Amino acid sequence: MAHIKVILHPKKIDENEKIFRLAIRVTSFRKRSYYHLGYNLDPDDWDEQAEKVKKSHPKYQHLNRLIRKKYDQIDDIIYEAERNKRQLSAKQIMDKIKQSRKTISFFDFADEHIADLERSKKFNRAISDRSKAKIIKDFTKGRDILFQEIDENFLKRFKVYLINEKNNSERTVMNSYVFIRLLYNRAIRKGIIDRNFYPFGRDKILIKYPDSLKIGLTEQEILKIEQVSLKKHSSLWHSRNIFLFSFYLAGIRITDLLHLRWNDIIEDRLFYRMKKNSKLDSLKLPGKAIEILDFYRNDKKSHSDFIFPELKKVGDVETKEKYSLIKGAIKKHNSNLKDIAKLAGINKKITNHIARHSFGNIAGDKVSPQMLQKLYRHSSLQTTIGYQRNFIHKSSDEALHEILKFSNSDVGN
Repeated sequence: MAHIKVILHPKKIDENEKIFRLAIRVTSFRKRSYYHLGYNLDPDDWDEQAEKVKKSHPKYQHLNRLIRKKYDQIDDIIYEAERNKRQLSAKQIMDKIKQSRKTISFFDFADEHIADLERSKKFNRAISDRSKAKIIKDFTKGRDILFQEIDENFLKRFKVYLINEKNNSERTVMNSYVFIRLLYNRAIRKGIIDRNFYPFGRDKILIKYPDSLKIGLTEQEILKIEQVSLKKHSSLWHSRNIFLFSFYLAGIRITDLLHLRWNDIIEDRLFYRMKKNSKLDSLKLPGKAIEILDFYRNDKKSHSDFIFPELKKVGDVETKEKYSLIKGAIKKHNSNLKDIAKLAGINKKITNHIARHSFGNIAGDKVSPQMLQKLYRHSSLQTTIGYQRNFIHKSSDEALHEILKFSNSDVGN
């Protein structure tokens, strides 16, 4: 007879570290097999006798529901086999429970994906993907769906819904498609859905982002921002420093900027790892960037302290609180930049990200694409060329002028 037990299954990582994986152990014919639930626990949060997660764990209710659900599924397989007078090995039982995953719904799979992001402390992605999943659920009016229901017709109707009912842009539609495609590919790899149902690709649904208009500031407009009179240490003054520091460093992203520490600077060079892709980068600090840093040195508490004040109270651990703090800071800076633009007499919309566009606009065709690729920290030269195409107008402007100059003398006659 097969026996089921919920346990913490230890796994040795190295000489000094061991992790404890939440798992269901099945024993049959004196052999064991394990179904891992995808979570690691501290043994202090585990009630071995009751076979459940203690209330000391922040997600104890969710984990205990997951344990109960999988336990019951395995128990049903064993009961059905015994009812038919069959004795299954532990491996056969595990094979059956894995096969039963093929009926997992799209939204259950999406929930697992979002939980994985949260466990990896990728809160930005988790919040974004949860929002996308909710929009899809709104479209189905709360009805659960299987992957095979998400075909080309479903996606076309979903696009119509997003554009006509939600007033979403084509870019937002593509973002939703990318989310669905991501889950579809993962479900195929896990054997949940057959590749024959895949609705994306040639002769099916193509994901193609529309060109976006990128408008950066000119040299004169950057000078206006530098020269506008602001009260030192005010909120507007700080937001200007953040914007200009980003611009002086080829448009360093604000999330990376807020994470900078004093020990990231060695002999007037900045060394940092980008949050977006974990790539290491190094840039020589321009004189104007060093001048901005000098304003913040008095608040330096240690060599490892954050340079800018936003994250000084939350530390280095990735938490939802930290993510919310960064999101709030970005919103505040963007609001301040709107006020700064008015004070500087600039009619263009200015946000933190416009610092990156402004660098591209001013760089134009003055610098080789290969050098710009390094400055932008792009992985592909084609990405740099495509990005910079938004800001290089000189040759086309001159060509247009040459073609139409024959008619200039007639205008107004």
